[in-house]
Amino acid sequence: MFIDTVFFLLTVTCLCTDLAKRKIYNFVLLPAVLVALGYHLYTGGLPQVILSLEGLSLGLALLLIPHLMGGIGAGDVKFLAAIGALKGPSFIFITFLAGAIAGGILAIFYLVRNKKLLFTIKKLFLPFTVGFSFFQSYHTDSEVDQSSTIPYGAAIALGSAIAYFVR
Repeated sequence: MFIDTVFFLLTVTCLCTDLAKRKIYNFVLLPAVLVALGYHLYTGGLPQVILSLEGLSLGLALLLIPHLMGGIGAGDVKFLAAIGALKGPSFIFITFLAGAIAGGILAIFYLVRNKKLLFTIKKLFLPFTVGFSFFQSYHTDSEVDQSSTIPYGAAIALGSAIAYFVR
């Protein structure tokens, strides 16, 4: 019950800050991870701590490549890892899968709302329409327009809610 309360508070806090400011703060995530490790040590000893660390590691691993490719922010990666520390690896895997589906739906919604769906589809399929020219230069901005990004923390929060109620 205690760990569920911490999980709920973490999820709601990260959801609110990601929607409002497009930030997920370390000063929210780090205490949640420390509480998770301490709680699991107290209630289950070293085996539970290892399970918690496996959840944390899996959460980091699942979103590390998308982060390194510039697809999501570091806060999103750490948010999934913190959930993993609280709830364990099996929970985090379901959260990741449900969050990916929710993220796809959110992305389509944002693209339709910002009238960029057709542009994005054309950009995605352009290499297939002009042949196999891998040396085509695309214009990329160093600053990302916030209106063209999705708050992926919301997708993670939705995925974690689905994982919580499915279990």
